[in-house]
Amino acid sequence: MTAPSRLASVDALRGLTVAAMLLVNNPGDWGAVYWPLEHAAWNGCTPTDLIFPFFLLIAGVSLSLSTGGRWSRGEPAAALLPPLLTRAAKVIALGLVLHLLAWWLMDKPQFRLMGVLQRIGLCLALAALLGSLCRRERGRWGALAALLLGYGTLMALNGGWVPDSNLASRLDAQVLGRWSLRWEGATGLGHDPEGLLSTLGALGSTLLGLIAGERLRQGRGRSLWLPAAGLLLAGAVSALWVPWNKQLWTPSFVLWTGGWAFAALALVYELVDRRGLPPLGRIFGVNAIAAYAGAWMCTVFLEGFGWMGPLYRTVFAPIGAAFGPEFQSLSFACVFVLVWTAIVWLMDRQRWYIKL
Repeated sequence: MTAPSRLASVDALRGLTVAAMLLVNNPGDWGAVYWPLEHAAWNGCTPTDLIFPFFLLIAGVSLSLSTGGRWSRGEPAAALLPPLLTRAAKVIALGLVLHLLAWWLMDKPQFRLMGVLQRIGLCLALAALLGSLCRRERGRWGALAALLLGYGTLMALNGGWVPDSNLASRLDAQVLGRWSLRWEGATGLGHDPEGLLSTLGALGSTLLGLIAGERLRQGRGRSLWLPAAGLLLAGAVSALWVPWNKQLWTPSFVLWTGGWAFAALALVYELVDRRGLPPLGRIFGVNAIAAYAGAWMCTVFLEGFGWMGPLYRTVFAPIGAAFGPEFQSLSFACVFVLVWTAIVWLMDRQRWYIKL
């Protein structure tokens, strides 16, 4: 049995992931955030650290659902790759435009070259290439193993996983320099959590999505539970030697977060596609790029024109006085998500779908 190229469960999980991304990216006060809504400072894995790996894995799932049939029929890569690479380039271009807008309106001291959408675009392009070369699941598992072992060995032999002296951060400092998220001109130190070398780890998450997507395309969604358990076990064991680290996207982080993503995908597939439960989150999932980019621009305009602070201090101050600063900050984030829920609901009602 072959599943349709678009599954309600995938749209639902993508949408829930985007909604979670908006929630953690838009607190009212970055100095007052409950710990589950923060990234780990360096090593570790909080619930927030699962969001971006989930999104990359779902991107790989979508790529497999849309292109897997043509891969399985043996269509040549020369015919398949141009539209896939063009779409990846559009995602990267959108990320650059959003960063340019933030640099301009928020008067940032430097323009940041890399970012979330740029990493997604790079991973989509590389996954399309690997998917065209490795069209069987066994080959994709082999490519994943080679990628993680190669990346892990390269990092381990060149500074390990400690801040600043690790190879990924040194490469960011040398190549990106002042265009990285953190750059210290006096010391020459730099780092970007969506940097160059660490994109290899992120590609591993996208390859897992190709594998999961092919199983879904073949109607084998229930078969995701076993690899989910295996990935979680491998991620926990490998963390004894290589720490979970989102900023470096370590091999253990790929395995650990991939296991949770496989389990989440299997659960939503069972509940939505097999048992017919409502696909909660679908309205975000079918307009994921519009929601992410629109929310980014909304935040940039609020900050850039100086409206964010007064809005937060006046409207949400009574909540902080009654329940504390963390709850006040969370309340702002929840209202932000609710506003965008209304926007994407209206877009869905009008059948407005923005895609790249």
